[in-house]
Amino acid sequence: MPTRQPLDSGSGQEILIQMEGLVKNFGKLEVLKGIDLNVRKGDVIVLIGPSGSGKSTLLRSINLLEKPTAGKIIFEGNDVTQAGKKELSQLRQRMGMVFQQFNLFPHLTVMQNLTLAPLQTGQMTKAEATEKATQLLARVGLLEKAGVYPKQLSGGQQQRIAIVRALCMNPDVMLFDEPTSALDPEMVGEVLDVMKKLAAEGMTMVVVTHEMGFAREVGDRVLFMDEGRVLEEGTPRDIFENPQNPRTQDFLRKVL
Repeated sequence: MPTRQPLDSGSGQEILIQMEGLVKNFGKLEVLKGIDLNVRKGDVIVLIGPSGSGKSTLLRSINLLEKPTAGKIIFEGNDVTQAGKKELSQLRQRMGMVFQQFNLFPHLTVMQNLTLAPLQTGQMTKAEATEKATQLLARVGLLEKAGVYPKQLSGGQQQRIAIVRALCMNPDVMLFDEPTSALDPEMVGEVLDVMKKLAAEGMTMVVVTHEMGFAREVGDRVLFMDEGRVLEEGTPRDIFENPQNPRTQDFLRKVL
């Protein structure tokens, strides 16, 4: 597996996503309480914390699957929170999203699932989309599954296909919302391996996960969230070997 290279301090580190004072309420419940976060190109940002801490809501706010109550999200120089419907659709095409559930269309073959979005958006011809999907399937070791239906795949295979589906749109950033939480334990590794390879190739990634080994090994920055706030942020070594916040310390004692 390729070794992930540390980011340089030059032009490769321009800010891709900038969040300023992000607030999200569901009725009277304040789920995000003023989040500030910069994601630089090539970063792998890992969000950890207890269930209900706001991690998934923060991730889903980036592409406005959840509309923030207040604050700004700037993506590649565009204020996503002010984008019109057409502009938002174009911005979302540059953000790949992988969910806990695989969300593959059961009535379509693997290849049809992969080529649907590039064809519907007019981003590629059928030949181009098929070639792209074929290359990506080969990279994740599932080329022989191109003609089968999702129900014929294991959970780990379906999630790898879901990652490939997002990659088929040539995204500038990949958003992962607990991508291994619905998998049997023996299938987790095959999905994490694909994510590690993406990180090693320089893909910008924001990952919500309970997989602490992945956070420690692959993350550039780890953010610990609780009750809608980022309580601590640092390198994996900072967070896992020398956490400063008592809440972070308590959480890691319980999960490690």
